[in-house]
Amino acid sequence: MKYNIFYSCISHIGKCRHMNQDNFICDRVYMQPVQEQMQFPLNGSLQSDHPALLGVFDGMGGEECGEVAAWLAAKESSEVVIGDDPTEELSVLCRKANYEICRYAEQNGVLSMGTTAALLAFGKREIGLCNIGDSRIFRLRGSDLKQLSVDHVAVAAYGRKPPLSQNLGIPPSEMVIEPYVCRHLYQDGDQYLLCSDGLTDMVSPDDIRRIMTESTEEKTVGRLVKAALAHGGRDNITVILCKITAKKRKLFSNTTY
Repeated sequence: MKYNIFYSCISHIGKCRHMNQDNFICDRVYMQPVQEQMQFPLNGSLQSDHPALLGVFDGMGGEECGEVAAWLAAKESSEVVIGDDPTEELSVLCRKANYEICRYAEQNGVLSMGTTAALLAFGKREIGLCNIGDSRIFRLRGSDLKQLSVDHVAVAAYGRKPPLSQNLGIPPSEMVIEPYVCRHLYQDGDQYLLCSDGLTDMVSPDDIRRIMTESTEEKTVGRLVKAALAHGGRDNITVILCKITAKKRKLFSNTTY
């Protein structure tokens, strides 16, 4: 059966940051390091018989360095061709992106820079999933919201945010990165949410599930960003929502929030 995959993406600076160090990939579209503000939400559609990649990157490493790390990962992602084994291709992508970030840091005298990655590769009947760091991937099936990604975080003192145990941008001489990869079958009506921690640090899973179940997919990303901002908006917020359908239907409209 042929499936349509509708997506909507917003990347917001939040209330407290001086720049947006997040980035994303939506079917080869991503943000350049220096450019005019993109028009959001970014909406589009894919077909299950033409595999494509979507993902979120949350850069770290001080002013500009995190932004560059996320951009390098997004740029590498835009060049990936998804084939018969998406999990292997996503693992290779992470290694290439890690190499490019480490090379940039060495060439420019940057001591520490990196990015998370949360990636979905859509094939004909299944998705390849890959993540490293704490950007997350959720699936809403009916009213059941499930986190599919695995957080790479270390133990932290009580009340403090756990530091990352893995990310893109770690030299192989220090540690060999091990992104989490897996496959899932998808079905008509599934919704997939990819997001940076600017959403999940501000909005609880219960509230995320409520917004996703109560809103049309055209409005969900805007409502999620609004919720994160209403709870403080302390970090950049990047959200991608994907809706799977076996029926022909109208594309997302470019609603604003």
